[in-house]
Parts: sequence; structure tokens; C-alpha cells
Amino acid sequence: MARAKKQFIVDEQGRKTAIILPIKEYEELLEDLAIIAERRHEPTEPLEVVIARLEKKWRNTGSR
Repeated sequence: MARAKKQFIVDEQGRKTAIILPIKEYEELLEDLAIIAERRHEPTEPLEVVIARLEKKWRNTGSR
């Protein structure tokens, strides 16, 4: 599905102060934020660790 162009509200100096989104896109953002809020206390790990683990997994599955 193609996303509608976003429209901005600007002040007298032309600086963006607000955005107009389609309702569907706004609702999707709210869902994403709710998931983030639910998971905020879950443990995290550095991106480098995740990348290394995935690369190792891909190497191991590619050699079969």
C-alpha cells in the first residue's frame, strides 16, 4: 500500500511545527508505541552482539 504524502504545518519562519498524517498511519504508530511501552523493561543487548549471533547462525545453516 502506498503511503500518503505527509503534510506539515509551518510557522511564520517556515519551520515545521506539526504534521498531518492519514488516520491509518497514525493508528499504526500508536500500536507500535504501545508495543514499545509493553516491552520497555525487557533486557536488551548491544547491536554488535545480535549481529555476531545472527552471522554465526547464518554461517552454520549455510554450510549444510
